[in-house]
Amino acid sequence: MSPTDRFVDRGTDRLALRFYPPPSSTAPVALILPAMGAAGRFYRPLAESLGAAGFAVVVADLRGTGDSTPPPSRASSYSYADLADDVGAVVDALKADYADRPVVLVGHSLGGQAGLLHLATAPDAPVAGIALVAAAVPYWRAYPRQGLAILVYTQWIAAVAALLRVWPGWSFGGRQARRVMFDWARSARTGRFPGADTALAGLTIPVLAVSIDHDIYTPHAAVDHTVGKLRAATVRRERIARIEAEGRPAHFAWVRAPEPVTALIADWFAALR
Repeated sequence: MSPTDRFVDRGTDRLALRFYPPPSSTAPVALILPAMGAAGRFYRPLAESLGAAGFAVVVADLRGTGDSTPPPSRASSYSYADLADDVGAVVDALKADYADRPVVLVGHSLGGQAGLLHLATAPDAPVAGIALVAAAVPYWRAYPRQGLAILVYTQWIAAVAALLRVWPGWSFGGRQARRVMFDWARSARTGRFPGADTALAGLTIPVLAVSIDHDIYTPHAAVDHTVGKLRAATVRRERIARIEAEGRPAHFAWVRAPEPVTALIADWFAALR
């Protein structure tokens, strides 16, 4: 069966959700939160793999990305805080179909950051855990060889977004709202989540953090830096070998050949239960 598309309205914005057929009437729910600029449809191999592992899977397009509308423009004023609130709105929307089932967030890159920020601001959210896959604060000091280049590049992107009032997506991240890129660039410069580091230190939700060899966007050290903020959480930290798929960079290739990541998520979730 094909996935079913639905929407969650967020003021003038609309978030697209893709519901994959659940494997059973009691299956736990995996909510996939994509990377910056990555459409939810790109995650179909991961969704199907998680479904085969026993999860009911929902993929949420981030605000302004994929089938979510409208696309980012000069009028877009949302930020990281709004992306975090969107996660909460999506989790609430799942209750109509999946009431009383455990929900785990599976956040890739920016999706993982948004998931963590939501949990930091809503620690009582009905979420059983969060799996972070290639997801971290892009702190320039956590990039062993190209740190200064990362610092310059991220701040240049913020400057362009300020000048044009939107990030056009030149060579990175797709078209994005300017305040999202301001928050992203500030986290790259400071190593801190926007206004959330203190709250993250007290977060107690279980976390799986996975990094991938040769991932130039999210190296192992960046993930280590990020999970170091989770002082009260139970963190399972995993590193996996680079996955080759369709000639894509390591940061994205795992989505197209997701079995190693799916196995980790299924094993981690089984331990939680």
